Amino acid sequence: MRRITAIVPLLSLCASLLPAAQMPVTTQVSGNTLTGSVSLPGGIDLDLTLAFEQALGLNANSFSVTAGLVSPTDPTIVSRFPDPASIAIPTAFPVLIQITPAAGTGLTFSGPYKLTLHTHALTLVTNSPLRLFESHAGGPFRDITSSLDAGSVRPGGGDGAFSDFLVVADVRPTDQVIAGKFDAISALLSANSSSINASVLSDLQQRLSQARVYYNQGLIPAAINAVADFSNQVRQQSGANIPDVWQANGSLVNVAGLLRSAADTLKFSLTWKANGAP
Repeated sequence: MRRITAIVPLLSLCASLLPAAQMPVTTQVSGNTLTGSVSLPGGIDLDLTLAFEQALGLNANSFSVTAGLVSPTDPTIVSRFPDPASIAIPTAFPVLIQITPAAGTGLTFSGPYKLTLHTHALTLVTNSPLRLFESHAGGPFRDITSSLDAGSVRPGGGDGAFSDFLVVADVRPTDQVIAGKFDAISALLSANSSSINASVLSDLQQRLSQARVYYNQGLIPAAINAVADFSNQVRQQSGANIPDVWQANGSLVNVAGLLRSAADTLKFSLTWKANGAP
C-alpha cells in the first residue's frame, strides 16, 4: 500500500482543524447551468459549476448550496470512505459541499448532471491522487470523478441525485478502483432491473461484461471504448426503456443518469490506467 504522506505530504492529516458551520454559496443560473462561489475561513476559495443536459424549473433558488470546513480526521466522514487508510481529506482544502433541493421547488432534470469544482488552494500534479467523492444521505462516500483539469485544480463528476461532496486524495491502486467501479455499475443494473426494459437490460449487462473481459485481458483501450458504448446505449434507450428523470422532493429514480455517471467515472479510471497510473 502506498502511503499518502509519501506522495502528497501537503495532504497529511491534521487533527487540530475544527469543523466550521456551512456557509451559503451564492449562485446564479444561465440556461441549464448553475454557478456559484464562496470564500471560506483561511482564505480558501471555491467556485462550482452544476451543468444539466436538460432541466425544467432551474433557478438560483432551486437548491440549497453550502460549503464549510471539516476536520480531516472527523470519524463521521473518514469512516465512510471505501478505504480510510488510503484516502485523506487535503488539509489545504478540507471542504464539504452540500447540495440539496430547496423545499417546494419544482425542478426536474433528465440524464446526469456534472458538478465541477475550482479552487486555487490545490495544485494539479502528474498522476494527481485528487478525486471528487460523493455521499447520499450520510451513506458511504464514493468516487464520482469523470475529469481532473488544471487551473489550479478542477475536479468534476456527476450522478443522478444530490447530497455531500468532498475533494480527497485517493492513493488506492488504480486496479482496485476500477474493479470497484465495474461492481458498482453491475449493482446499479441489478438494483434497477425491474424498471429497465428486459431486452435492453440484457444488452447492457452483456456490454458491461465484455468491457470487463477486455480490462481483465489488459486491453485497456478496448475496455474504454466498450464502456463508452455502454454509456451511449444507455443514452439512446433513456426515456421509454430506462427511466431518466429526477424530480426534486419526489420519488423518481433517474436510472439513466446513475448509469451514465457510473460509466463516466469508470472510463476516467480506465483512462488513468492507460496513461500509466499505478
